Amino acid sequence: MRILSWNVNGLRAAYRKGFLEWFEEDKPDILCLQEVRALEEQLPSELREIEGYHAYFCPAEKKGYSGVAIYSKIQPQSVKNGFGIEKFDSEGRTIIADYGDFALFSVYFPNGTSSEERLQYKLEFYDALLDYVTDMNKEGKRVVICGDVNAAHKEIDLAQPEEKKTVSGFLPEERAWIDRLLNAGYIDTFRMFNQEPEHYTWWKFGQNTRKRNLGWRLDYFFVSEELRDSVKSAFILSDVMGSDHCPVGIVLDV
Repeated sequence: MRILSWNVNGLRAAYRKGFLEWFEEDKPDILCLQEVRALEEQLPSELREIEGYHAYFCPAEKKGYSGVAIYSKIQPQSVKNGFGIEKFDSEGRTIIADYGDFALFSVYFPNGTSSEERLQYKLEFYDALLDYVTDMNKEGKRVVICGDVNAAHKEIDLAQPEEKKTVSGFLPEERAWIDRLLNAGYIDTFRMFNQEPEHYTWWKFGQNTRKRNLGWRLDYFFVSEELRDSVKSAFILSDVMGSDHCPVGIVLDV
């Protein structure tokens, strides 16, 4: 099962840049999207109904903001928008598809750069999500979490790390949350297969940062420990254009 995740920085904008052509060529079993930034009814019909896929959307209440989605060849047993906390769910940041063998989270984690209040909101979201998936684990559910975490974990996960240690996205408390997630029994799947630096998933617009590979690894697939042996590969599709992020993915044998 090939599962991809991509922050498209606006699905309608990505559509104009060839998203559908790429999707129809790649044909993943499941595609998780973040930062959709549209209500379902605002999307072209070609995006609402893609042949061979079930489509699920979780928009923000605020128009043109946030939003996540899942396209899936396999129909999930259930799909849930959010995890039951209104101040997070209203921003359309989490959609959960239960496939029986595992639950898949497509998550657009908050950005903390605009203010101290938003940084605090981001850290509270981190904690609430970890509490939620921990409860699911206790109930025996295997979990896959993917999406734009809006944080680089270690110095090898971004260019010029010394310059970024006081910037949201590489703050100690943000990095420590990823440590907590790993300590809770989750695995950073990309690092199962690749321990090298200079593998990034986001590049700031302008200044040829993508061409110069001055980026950050902000997009992840985490799996609960019970799925470790089921992960056959994990990868970054850095050649795929259309957003300031690129897709990431795993192959899961379940």
